[in-house]
Amino acid sequence: MPDAEPLSEPMIDAYLDRIGYSGSREANAETLFALQKCHVHTVPYETLDVVGRIPISLSIQDLYDKIVRRRRGGYCFEQNALFGALLQALGFRVTSYFGRFWRDERALPPKRRHHILQVAVEGQRYMCDVGAGAGSPIYPLIIQEGTVQEQDAEAYRFTRDEVYGWMLWERKRGEWDWVYSFAEEPHLPMDFAAASFWCEHAPDSPFRQENKASIRTPHGRNTLLGGEFRIFELDSVRIETPADEEKYAEALERCFGIRSPGGTRAVVERVVLRHKL
Repeated sequence: MPDAEPLSEPMIDAYLDRIGYSGSREANAETLFALQKCHVHTVPYETLDVVGRIPISLSIQDLYDKIVRRRRGGYCFEQNALFGALLQALGFRVTSYFGRFWRDERALPPKRRHHILQVAVEGQRYMCDVGAGAGSPIYPLIIQEGTVQEQDAEAYRFTRDEVYGWMLWERKRGEWDWVYSFAEEPHLPMDFAAASFWCEHAPDSPFRQENKASIRTPHGRNTLLGGEFRIFELDSVRIETPADEEKYAEALERCFGIRSPGGTRAVVERVVLRHKL
């Protein structure tokens, strides 16, 4: 598999600083687990550029500028591409797969529109995913059939399907539900461009309708849908619906670390106006 565009040493340093990681850079399982945990707690899943009709670039240099330099987030095609480039730069063996996201999908079977990483290290194959925000597992998951893998209060397991390949399940409130599936067909960075283009431009794309964002926090998660912010902490939830552009922008920065300069501010204005009507 050809490597993604390489990250220089200064870029690696800045990326690790962005996610608050200061541990070992040795390519082992312990490092992999720590990197994913840091990433999902610091880089938000967000679709503001898609809603704002700001073109998405999957160039590693452009993703680095957006996520590291400008401290933004992104969706799976952006975040997993950049995280995969970081892992490769640190010496991990990374393979990209296409996934079908089944959770909350109304039109089944779902399209292949999710980027997933396989990382091989210390004799194990792990699935890594930092591109689903609060829906991303905290830690990598061993790609192994049947074994229940506990992560704090969460639990996951894989099964095999003869059509869709590996099927990831998550246990919620005592019930097991599908999350996504993926086949073990390696893909190149260029292969994700068409799916990302569909997410940006197709009239029926769920990413175009209203702002979405989510991120894990030390005690829960923060989410955004349209004009509604939800802050989950332990067993409680607080809902905020900012009344104007200034308060909406303040909530974006407070809940997700997203500032709203340039084109993003126009998105904020439209969302606030829509929810006033």
